Amino acid sequence: MDTTDMNITETTETTETTDPTETTETAETTKTTDTTDTTGILDEALERLHTTGPERNGWLTNHAPMAVEALARNGHAAAVHRWLDAYAPKLEEAPAPYAPVTAGNWREALGDPVRITDWTRFFARELADRPWREVLAEWWPRLLPGIAAGATHPVIRTGHAVRTLLAPGGETAPRRAELAHALGYWAARHLPLPRLTALPVAPDAAAALAAVPPVPEQEGGFRERFAQLTAVPVWGTETDPGAARERLAELVTAAVHRYATHGHGEPIMLVHAATAPNAVLRTLPALPRDLWAPSLAAAWSASAVVTAAYTPREAAAYAPAGLTPEEVFARAAAHGDDHTIKFTDTALDVGGELALAAALRSVELNPPQF
Repeated sequence: MDTTDMNITETTETTETTDPTETTETAETTKTTDTTDTTGILDEALERLHTTGPERNGWLTNHAPMAVEALARNGHAAAVHRWLDAYAPKLEEAPAPYAPVTAGNWREALGDPVRITDWTRFFARELADRPWREVLAEWWPRLLPGIAAGATHPVIRTGHAVRTLLAPGGETAPRRAELAHALGYWAARHLPLPRLTALPVAPDAAAALAAVPPVPEQEGGFRERFAQLTAVPVWGTETDPGAARERLAELVTAAVHRYATHGHGEPIMLVHAATAPNAVLRTLPALPRDLWAPSLAAAWSASAVVTAAYTPREAAAYAPAGLTPEEVFARAAAHGDDHTIKFTDTALDVGGELALAAALRSVELNPPQF
């Protein structure tokens, strides 16, 4: 994630402010159309990206695979190559391989970033020989305890990859390769959560996020803040798969809504409190149902970790959207920032006036690419 200074860029036309607790929604603010790309542009973009590594400048994430997928998914396929041309100078070549990862030695390679390319090649072989859902079902429970890896970017990239594969006609070679890159990145950056003290049970997702205690020193990068984690509220303990899915959707909604009032704490990083659990939610249809409850627990941990690391201590007012979902996403696409595009994509999944206002808040707070 880039941590350059944030220039506040106001792009919304309304100046009316809304009380932070207001959650009014209308039917017009909910996304109802599927604009999945059928032009082949997404596959072209993924092929361009698969010669590059998942990170740059040490451990900053390459967000391009996720951003181009969101652009294509939301009816902006025509902008994908232009966006990628602008982003390309940030990209680096894939790291050199070190030693092959195999079925016999994968445990010793788990969590070793030197093995990023080794892991990607391992998953490419697995996905060439077996159905992708079978590979995902085998590796999901192995990787899930390390959901905080790479500041949650690997699981987010996995969620975008799975969404492309689940789309009609989606099982193309570039999309299977994208899943290999996503899972390989996750395995190489695997980062288990520390043992945390359980705080009192929260009644719902919004209350749980509000009860997450900020880390003592909100300075430095994700790893420095991650090391300070001590406790999180108990929430998301459902064991029934259907109930777990409902709670996961509730968490995504609560995290998107919270960004409207708390995103100013760290506008880039706090988007992941919503996009990480949404990546898990998007993956559930491809997973066996007995993995849904542990997926909820991991998603809650990821959202809580990001919240603890970056949440501000005071809420802020926000402006109502007053736009359609398509207009809001067009604002994000024109803005060009990768985090803003991905967060707006998640906000449109949630739908409703407050989610759209949160998306516009990300447009306002994050530095534009264009």
